[in-house]
Amino acid sequence: MEKNLTAPMVRRRTLFRTGLLGSVCAAGLPLLSGCGEIGGGEGSVQMRNSELEILPEFTEWTLPTEPDLVGEPPDHPSGYLTYPDPVEKAVPEPHGGEGTYSIYVPNWGPSMAKGDPYYTAMAEAMGGTRIEFVQNDPNAYTEASVQWIKAQEFGDGILLFSWMTSADANFDQTVINRFANLSEVLTGDVSERWPLLAGRGEAAWSASVWAEDPENPEETSGIYGIPWTSNGGPGNGFFYRADLLEEAGLEVPATVEEFLEVARAWTDDPAGKWAIGGTDYMTTAWFRLTPGSGWSEQDGKIVHNNERPEFKEWVAFQRQIREEGLVHPDVGTPNFDGKAAQRAGEVLFDQDGWSRWTDVPAQVAASGENPDFALDVLGPITYKGGEPMYHGAGGVSGWLFLSNQLEKEQIEELLDVANWCASPAGTVEQEMIVYGIEGEHFERGDDGRPAFTEAGIASKQDSFAFTAMSGVVQNLLEGPAESVQRRFDFNASVLPVLVKDEFETARITPPGGAAQAGTIFDEKVNDIINGRADLSTLDDAVATWKTDGGDATRAVYEKVHSTLKGE
Repeated sequence: MEKNLTAPMVRRRTLFRTGLLGSVCAAGLPLLSGCGEIGGGEGSVQMRNSELEILPEFTEWTLPTEPDLVGEPPDHPSGYLTYPDPVEKAVPEPHGGEGTYSIYVPNWGPSMAKGDPYYTAMAEAMGGTRIEFVQNDPNAYTEASVQWIKAQEFGDGILLFSWMTSADANFDQTVINRFANLSEVLTGDVSERWPLLAGRGEAAWSASVWAEDPENPEETSGIYGIPWTSNGGPGNGFFYRADLLEEAGLEVPATVEEFLEVARAWTDDPAGKWAIGGTDYMTTAWFRLTPGSGWSEQDGKIVHNNERPEFKEWVAFQRQIREEGLVHPDVGTPNFDGKAAQRAGEVLFDQDGWSRWTDVPAQVAASGENPDFALDVLGPITYKGGEPMYHGAGGVSGWLFLSNQLEKEQIEELLDVANWCASPAGTVEQEMIVYGIEGEHFERGDDGRPAFTEAGIASKQDSFAFTAMSGVVQNLLEGPAESVQRRFDFNASVLPVLVKDEFETARITPPGGAAQAGTIFDEKVNDIINGRADLSTLDDAVATWKTDGGDATRAVYEKVHSTLKGE
């Protein structure tokens, strides 16, 4: 089953938590390196360099089963309509290992007991190496990870999503001082021992490079992380209950204006029905705001979303839907569980990663609770007749960092595990990672596809255990044939209007004080949206943000922009 595991983090970290100032920390956007520093104490930049000699040589890894739908990865992934039969192994002869290692990960779902037979089965399948996951509260994970890493108390490795790294103002130095440099074992042709890691490609590995001396990257760069998921295509989805929309006799909205009409018609506060769940990161595209960093070239100038008139329109929209009582009252609090609310029919629309489109219908079907349940996704939404836009994902969404206390042989053993876990959908390895043990956690349907049993739903839905060890060699659409076809067609439909962050290939450190200015600005915007301040105060908030850090950050982005243009 295809799972966009970046999505839960995107949903739980609000747009304002990340800071609209523009630090490159959005999920799915890498912090990249490999070239010289542009700027100094007033902000610095390193650019991705796929030509560094330390990178593993790319060796294409051929899928054991050809997909039925062949796209153009990464923005248009391929997919299986017919589940592979037989299901092949991606790593027929795992490299044997004897070590036991602890890996720190966040945990959003059920977690198995340390001694569960599943972990023994995984160790045997991987050649003997045993991984013990230290699963942590996801709400506190980002801030806590800074302290764990400083104290060198994160076991043998830790998974960090790219947006988490901004919590450490000195993260570039932290990487060099706390994590293992993997270059010694990964440089050159590694395809014999780690064929799937070699198949990840230069883009993923160059995104995992940091330089000890940014002014001399050619001689001081190293690979410090195992790249996690490589992103592409539409970043997330705005999902709706198609069955409830049809039942109410309402049409699928294609504009913001139509969306408001549908939301008003469906919302019934006394009945516990609110049309809208989360909206912060999906609706910005409706107003043609820039994804990722928030910085873009507009009419020949580098500007941020904060200062654009479209942003004010977006803030007004967010305030309006709350003033009209169209938003679930728990949105923005820890009490709001979008999946559960939409599944229960409390909300009609909600944003999430792509796993919702497959996981929730599968769970409803397994429970038998609602045979009419139908979930669909909105296409591009326009405002006041504007051109459609859909935000795209790019780069890698995080890294597994290994402790620099490990010996070379231990690093190699963990790379053996990472290579095994890089197996794509439709393989024996990925089935074990995602679904668990056949006959206990999953059974096969008539079409051969794995489906969770009740025991699997209760305990095995992977909550960042073995999925944390590596991104897959190729993202594939997998699931019921109908949903694969729909997702494949949807991806194709939004490609013409897909927009990505134009600064995606830069790791940018904002000037001192800029992050605080962004945080203060976000708090003021939150006050406006939630009715604690008037919309008229936005202009003053923007002016203060520009003075306290926005203009200084702009100068850095202007230099990056010139570099990208070859000036």
